[in-house]
Amino acid sequence: MRDFRKLQVWEKSHALVLGIYQSTQRFPKDELYGLTSQMRRASVSIPANIAEGAGRESIPERVHFIQIANGSASELNYFLLLSRDLGYLPEEVYLKYSRDLDEIGRMLTGLMKTLKAK
Repeated sequence: MRDFRKLQVWEKSHALVLGIYQSTQRFPKDELYGLTSQMRRASVSIPANIAEGAGRESIPERVHFIQIANGSASELNYFLLLSRDLGYLPEEVYLKYSRDLDEIGRMLTGLMKTLKAK
């Protein structure tokens, strides 16, 4: 079992969650149970599934949770685009989070490949 807090991809995705929570505080109140909730849920799912996968004993289980994290990253990517298009998220913030998600996606793919090679 590995300490998930030592994984760079977990650190990067945790930092992204903190940013998403900050950014969504400024969203319209009528989005609290809509887009705000969806974005927070999808963002939290990324490091949470990395952590859960790190706690699993078998390689296939670990890979499965990394795949779920990757799917949540894709979902969040869409929510960011929608937020920008609705005018809730400034372009520069959208671009930063989008770059962060691209990097997280590459890191998750690399982690899956490393796990599968074992």
